[in-house]
Amino acid sequence: MKFSVLVAIIPEELEQPCTDAAKELGAGGITVLSGRGISNTPKKTLFGLSFEGGQTVLMMVLEKGLSLEVLKCIQNQVMPDGHNSRGVVFTLPLEHLGGIDPTQIDQFEEYLRDKN
Repeated sequence: MKFSVLVAIIPEELEQPCTDAAKELGAGGITVLSGRGISNTPKKTLFGLSFEGGQTVLMMVLEKGLSLEVLKCIQNQVMPDGHNSRGVVFTLPLEHLGGIDPTQIDQFEEYLRDKN
């Protein structure tokens, strides 16, 4: 079984919908970090001050095939019209993995059996 780490950098207001969608698809554990983005084109507020807004970073270890499904689902949340992105989501392959809950491995194996 191959694994990927999925990273999603999203606006804070999308944290709950994205985590709910990932859990529904089979993500067992999600690490949630708070962040602040810096852009080369700052957004202006009423008084001409720049405001970047808070961001959430979601990280999860998933079976490789499942990671693609979760990526697509989160992409639909951050870019619903297909043009204006409000975040970024990507996966990275994992070479070595330790400490993952055995029940999560069982869920991934069940996902693979159901998929085939």
